Amino acid sequence: MRENLNTHFLLRLCMIWLYLARNFVVGDKIYNRIDFPKDFIFGAGTSSYQVEGATYEDGRKSSIFDTYAYSAGVSNGDVAAGGYYKYKEDVQLMAETGLDAYRFSISWSRLIPDGRGPVNPKGLEYYNNLINELVKHGIQPHVTLLHLDLPVALETKYKGFLNQSIIEDFTAYADVCFREFGDRVKHWTTVNEANIFTMGGYDAGNSPPGRCSYPFGAICTEGDSTTEPYIAAHNVLLAHASAFNLYKNKYKGKQHGFVGFNLYAFDFIPYRNTTEDEKAVQRSYDFFIGWYMHPLVYGDYPETMKINAGSRIPTFTKNQSGMVKGSFDFIGLNYYTIILVVNSKLIDEPRNYYGDIASIWIYYNHSSPLEGSPFPVQPWGLQQVMEYFKKVYNNPPLYIQENGQVTSHATNVNDPSRVEFLQAFIGALLDPLKNGSNVKGYFVWSFMDLYELTAGYEKSFGLYYVNFSDLNLGRYPKLSQKWYSGFLKGADVSVNNEANQVDDFSNVLRLSSAVEDDFRPLAL
Repeated sequence: MRENLNTHFLLRLCMIWLYLARNFVVGDKIYNRIDFPKDFIFGAGTSSYQVEGATYEDGRKSSIFDTYAYSAGVSNGDVAAGGYYKYKEDVQLMAETGLDAYRFSISWSRLIPDGRGPVNPKGLEYYNNLINELVKHGIQPHVTLLHLDLPVALETKYKGFLNQSIIEDFTAYADVCFREFGDRVKHWTTVNEANIFTMGGYDAGNSPPGRCSYPFGAICTEGDSTTEPYIAAHNVLLAHASAFNLYKNKYKGKQHGFVGFNLYAFDFIPYRNTTEDEKAVQRSYDFFIGWYMHPLVYGDYPETMKINAGSRIPTFTKNQSGMVKGSFDFIGLNYYTIILVVNSKLIDEPRNYYGDIASIWIYYNHSSPLEGSPFPVQPWGLQQVMEYFKKVYNNPPLYIQENGQVTSHATNVNDPSRVEFLQAFIGALLDPLKNGSNVKGYFVWSFMDLYELTAGYEKSFGLYYVNFSDLNLGRYPKLSQKWYSGFLKGADVSVNNEANQVDDFSNVLRLSSAVEDDFRPLAL
């Protein structure tokens, strides 16, 4: 019996080796961690609502992420991955993986349950314990202040980011975090995916706080898709800049940390080789990236936005412009895929944010990942985004704060498509580094399986499988964890250069109807 088991085990090892050899080892480009700068950071991330659970324990109150999840009527993050109670075990797994850093967010409604006022001692204790455990294991804490989870108290009181009262309250919250944790936390991000937060939350209505208006967004009970995305974004920028300047003036001299801002990024590609689609690509960059980066770098919105949105987009005062301009030490980018762009005409008013772009965004599933994932392995898209930031925004310090592959949670620990994705994208950072891109670090999304905004527990990104059916929420390393850990500890990696060649879309309109099924409008 033992002999049969040993034979079976060896056969499985051989099969795995052959699979890896065929798919991941045979390639044109070999790289190793030593090819990256010595101070380059490799990590992985989560967010508070998606990982912690314990949503109504130890004094925490509701956030808009809670209420949005409940309103969807499917699943929620009440338990999530149980990180609130399993943080010591999780940090041990991070250390075993070899992470330099762990990116996580603080739950504002756990730390200050009413948004403003008394600090919750239990919340303070939890984050101190987590940070101390990370430092104890030599792992840098990279902390995000807001990840879709504004306290409901502030949303109810004055509609959150639609009211300039949020600027003072967000700054007060940031002050507590800087004061209590800044002696150990040196990398702060104020807002996660600010462009998705304001586009999805106030135009499409498909993310917290779920505001929109007919006919532009999902079914929402209140909102105005024509104005609210712009108002919310304006206040996000002012709140961020206020927190940045607070840190700069009050804490930086003694804590020596850095405060950054995070955006979701697509690489926009013209659908056809036409002047019209090229212009639509630039409008897309202006509206999606420039919406925040232009004020942060130049002090005002892109001209295209001011022309197309007109009086619906707020105006910066001279003082506000001066406060926002330059208010970042680094930019965090969350990148997953490319978007094809088709020119469209500017429709008559009333017009929402997406209508102002006068473009159609199309998701193109070019490759065929092993598990039918929606994220093609096209790392050249990330390279082009980095080049865009280098040329247009003066080469700011960048952290790739999210990048990863989604699979069905049912795939368990066998995730070769995630290995393929990660090795291609990590390897794709080397050329931009050689060409002068100021990228400082890379974080896999996500460290473990989490509650996901649009998919609940059906899809996952984790390096560790979490058994959500088990009351103990056991963690199990996936193939991707073993690959990432091996890379972090010095293993050579080979990746086929074909994955990093820009696709030719010039004949895209002459594709067969079967292939055209892969093209579909993007629903954000």
